[in-house]
Amino acid sequence: MAENTTQASNTSNTNSNPPKVELRHRAPMGQEVEKPKNLWDTIKRLMNYFVRSKYLLIGLLLAVLAVTLLSLVTPALQGEAIDAITERAWQKFGTVLVVLLAAFILSSLASLAQTLLAARLSQSIVRHMRYDLFKKIDRLPIAYLDQHSNGDVMSRMTNDIENVSNTVSQSLGSLISGVLTVIGTIAIMFWYCWQLTLITMVTVILTVFVTKKMSTMMRKVYRRRATALGKLNGHSEEMISGYRTVLAYNRQERTKREFNAMSDELTKEGIRAEILGGSMGPLMNAISTLGFVIVAAFGGYFALEGMITIGVISAFIIYAKQFSRPINEIAQLYGSVQTAVAGAERVFELLDQPDEDNSGTETIVNMKGNVSFRHVNFSYLPGKQVLYDFNLEVKSGQKIALVGATGSGKTTVVNLLMRFYPVDSGEILIDGKNIMDLQRDWLRHNTAIVLQDTVLFSDTIENNIKYGNPDADDETVVRAAETSNCAHFINRLRNGYQTVLKQAGASLSHGQRQLLNIARAVIADPKILILDEATSSVDTRTEQGIQDALVKLMKNRTSLIIAHRLSTIQDADVIVVMDQGRVVETGTHDELLEKQGAYYSLYMAQFAGNAT
Repeated sequence: MAENTTQASNTSNTNSNPPKVELRHRAPMGQEVEKPKNLWDTIKRLMNYFVRSKYLLIGLLLAVLAVTLLSLVTPALQGEAIDAITERAWQKFGTVLVVLLAAFILSSLASLAQTLLAARLSQSIVRHMRYDLFKKIDRLPIAYLDQHSNGDVMSRMTNDIENVSNTVSQSLGSLISGVLTVIGTIAIMFWYCWQLTLITMVTVILTVFVTKKMSTMMRKVYRRRATALGKLNGHSEEMISGYRTVLAYNRQERTKREFNAMSDELTKEGIRAEILGGSMGPLMNAISTLGFVIVAAFGGYFALEGMITIGVISAFIIYAKQFSRPINEIAQLYGSVQTAVAGAERVFELLDQPDEDNSGTETIVNMKGNVSFRHVNFSYLPGKQVLYDFNLEVKSGQKIALVGATGSGKTTVVNLLMRFYPVDSGEILIDGKNIMDLQRDWLRHNTAIVLQDTVLFSDTIENNIKYGNPDADDETVVRAAETSNCAHFINRLRNGYQTVLKQAGASLSHGQRQLLNIARAVIADPKILILDEATSSVDTRTEQGIQDALVKLMKNRTSLIIAHRLSTIQDADVIVVMDQGRVVETGTHDELLEKQGAYYSLYMAQFAGNAT
């Protein structure tokens, strides 16, 4: 298990298909939302990013305050205008109209400023969060990436931060404005007529009750629809990716019946969800209309009694609508705020991970490449040991092959040498110095790995080769390509070394991609070379070309080779046979065959055609 885990971290993690990332938008009212574990702690920490953009935040708050105050003033001004008409005070009416027009213009400008500042603030926060997160990912230990999928890490970088951005740009201003509007509206309504205000509260209580009930019902329906959609998507993906198998076994009709059944289920749940979701608006409008009737009826009675004026009734109608609107908005924004805070919490969880061990300050002048493993014990998980008292001496320039069944600990040896993991006990020495005392970056600069799964980037061929040495000149790049036997196919490409690889070199054969990886190792000019199943996934003819390139690469270098194909390591200076984390045999190919032990069994299993 440990060996498979580590191989995944070092190979397939960087070369696997891009993970499917599902973008999460603001959930409608009642729909299932992601909730944070520690709401207030996360909000406090998130505020540090707001402080970094404090001037934008202050500007946004001022714009929101201006919009809110103007929205509270305009109904009162409209009431004043109506009262001026009933009193036939035309001069007062003209003055109120001018003030009202100015208020509308200022409100529009403040709303525009609010939108622009919210967008700028959200992007500023996202920029800071992504910078911190990417910088953190660059320092993460391999162990973290072993335990978390690529999709999970990418989701934190994209979806979770995007949720924060959407909430800041679309919801923050509305949330603050809504709270201020509710407080200001209640105060003004009580100041005008406390009796009519209390009567109006009936519709508010009704709104809250209906919203709560509808949200509960909608949450259940949305959950069922999401489940049905997940089943349909999963079935579709399986059938499309396995289309050849479907055709080969003539299962088209059954596949269509299964798809139609799932599609029908999704249609039914979708209709229910749309009906419930679509009914929320009409219900809120009905309650709002009821509030209008209540204000009009009781307001008319109070006006006849001389308690209020007609203008106040008009203002009250507007305030009643203005009061219920932000309550509905806050209820709808609750889900998006929860999702955003949950996303920020996931980002902070990653930021809180410990950095990769960067201890060690020494380097080796005129490094020879002698490697020693002395009494090394190691386990990925407590209680599940992988290596037991592992000892190995590799002299400068030697070619050492590690062989054994899957899970025997071969790749673990490489991971420990590269300081991807620290040993539990024992020590690993290079030229007599403990690797934990050496600079980590220096150690990896002098070590190169060629993996089974090729890792290329969507860049030019030249830059992919120079990944091993960014300072290399064009002549060095060409020399590395010639040494690795890939110059011939590069020169046949229209743009040669400037050819841009699409989809990480998907247009190249696996053998060609592997040769480019070898060229990258050549240009790095390492003292220690590690080959981890470098030829196991290619055909025999391609393997021969890669082997020729590897022979040139290994010349005068200390080489550790992990191989399942025993034909590729017969010329190794020493073959180390491993089994369940222990060294069980060492020797040359001929010596081990003469012993007729573990290596002999592996050899005969491969070349006699027996099952391995």
